[in-house]
Amino acid sequence: MSKSLPYSVKDVHYDNAKFRHRSPLKVLSQSVLTLSTKRNCASCSTGKFLILILFFGLACLLLMSKSPNDSVLNEKGKVTFVAGLRLGRLLRKPPRLPPRLSPDEGQLRGSSANGSNSDPKWAARQQSVKDAFDYAWSGYRKFAMGYDELMPISQRGVDGLGGLGATVVDALDTAIIMGLDNIVSEAGSWVEAHLLERISQKDQVNLFETTIRVLGGLLSAYHLSGGEQGTMNITHNGPKPAIYLNVAKDLADRLLSAFNSSPTSVPYSDVILRDSTAHPAPGGMSSTAEVASVQLEFNYLSAISGDPKYSTEAMKVLAHIKTLPKTEGLVPIYISPQSGDFVGENIRLGSRGDSYYEYLIKVWLQQGGKMNNSYTYLHDMYIEAMKGVRHLLVRKSIPKGLVFVGELPYGSKGEFSPKMDHLVCFLPGTLALGATKGLTKEKALKENLLSFEDLENLKLAEDLAKTCYEMYEVTATGLAPEIAYFHTKEYSEDGLEGGNKSSMYAKDIIIKHADRHNLLRPETVESLFVLYRITKDTKYRDQGWQIFEAFEKYTKVKSGGYTSLDDVTEVPPHRRDKMETFFLGETLKYLYLLFGDDSVIPLDKFVFNTEAHPLPIRKT
Repeated sequence: MSKSLPYSVKDVHYDNAKFRHRSPLKVLSQSVLTLSTKRNCASCSTGKFLILILFFGLACLLLMSKSPNDSVLNEKGKVTFVAGLRLGRLLRKPPRLPPRLSPDEGQLRGSSANGSNSDPKWAARQQSVKDAFDYAWSGYRKFAMGYDELMPISQRGVDGLGGLGATVVDALDTAIIMGLDNIVSEAGSWVEAHLLERISQKDQVNLFETTIRVLGGLLSAYHLSGGEQGTMNITHNGPKPAIYLNVAKDLADRLLSAFNSSPTSVPYSDVILRDSTAHPAPGGMSSTAEVASVQLEFNYLSAISGDPKYSTEAMKVLAHIKTLPKTEGLVPIYISPQSGDFVGENIRLGSRGDSYYEYLIKVWLQQGGKMNNSYTYLHDMYIEAMKGVRHLLVRKSIPKGLVFVGELPYGSKGEFSPKMDHLVCFLPGTLALGATKGLTKEKALKENLLSFEDLENLKLAEDLAKTCYEMYEVTATGLAPEIAYFHTKEYSEDGLEGGNKSSMYAKDIIIKHADRHNLLRPETVESLFVLYRITKDTKYRDQGWQIFEAFEKYTKVKSGGYTSLDDVTEVPPHRRDKMETFFLGETLKYLYLLFGDDSVIPLDKFVFNTEAHPLPIRKT
């Protein structure tokens, strides 16, 4: 219940009355009356003399200000001058002071200023995203329930991720966050009835994809449904949290074979779930990003199960990578499970490299984000890597100077490539998160928590976010290609613009024919979400809304669901017939949170895994 105001309404009326307009005659008579009552000096000769001087001075002011152009009313009927005196200025009404608020009311106002969704425009836009998720799920439920992915144009399901119903699990925590209880019930009931059996019967799955999508989704659902005593419980729908935990443990026990089968600390990439065996990928190499992006999930499973084996095996990977030689903190995109060494010299923050850098800072944050614990080496590796990014990979395009992150296909001594995957657009959000540790920029500055390095990374984050957004704006559909190249002094190609001739960056961004597809990816809206939370700059919300409208216009399928596109530079675009699981698990989740209240999944209390499944930060 709100407390009463600290003083009475009568007092408020009095405060406001002090600033109401009063005529000069009333002011003068009140002043004389006050003088006579308080000091009675008007009865003496000195008092009379002072009053006479007062009247004489006012008369002089009126006479000295006289002008031949004086008038009482102007042509519009407004009082302007009387005997040269500007009555409008003399009689101007002073500003009214607002009444004081009670402590409770003040806190409500404060919370609104700090991120509540009181603006009906953003509440309506958030509801639009929620409706889109419901629409996407309806198509999946109708044509592909239990399959990994929906083919919305063909109106059928397909198993491309091992047959574990990946869309169900990937979408589950999004539905919980959105409060879509019917979908939570449907998805949760499917997990309870079918997933354990699927896990025990399926053949080959990829360690990384299964961990981030299925294991991560189960763990997030466990937490958000109240699995940890004394923590949040967003929903009461679906099975009990213990169901999610039991399925997660069964799956993780089988995935551990990727670690246990390898002769080094680097796990194999592929697991046979049915018999809990593992083997390397064709060619024998594992992706650096894949082996170094399962730690958030395995750490959290150890924390809630009480069994350290999951965390122990996963963290061996990062501890091992710490010992390997690097190029200014940057690493090649392949690593050998047989030797434990990096393979090749290809350095990039796109596919096979991206989430290695993301998990360095996020695992450190997950474990409390302190500089004096056993995880500090991850923070140090991240800081060194971001210095390397700024020094070796960051360039500006011409003619307009977009900041982008390129690649070194042949290492630091080889030729620089001005190629940037859409996947690299995770980096602005990660840089911002690493700078403020999830706090707002304003609070971090106020508490003197930002180093020079942090401020440099935050500036780079904002510059890169602009580039990522312009990759959307430059195309005819308003949707980004899978890969873009940038015009530099050393590299240019004609006739490969994005189709939006009105874009001021039409000559900066080059889109090759093989790279023009759009897979409904989340990385740009992920960074817009993080940057909005941290900077409070509403341009990130506006940009997110433009991207959402383009998804609605060009990827929505009438029968239900959304589809990938073949070419974003043409209107109408040719459709690919695939709704990726991450459209529900990531893209729509980040958009929903971008338009919503900051108190929902706060960035200083949660870290998102690389599939957007929020996991709680360890309390210290």
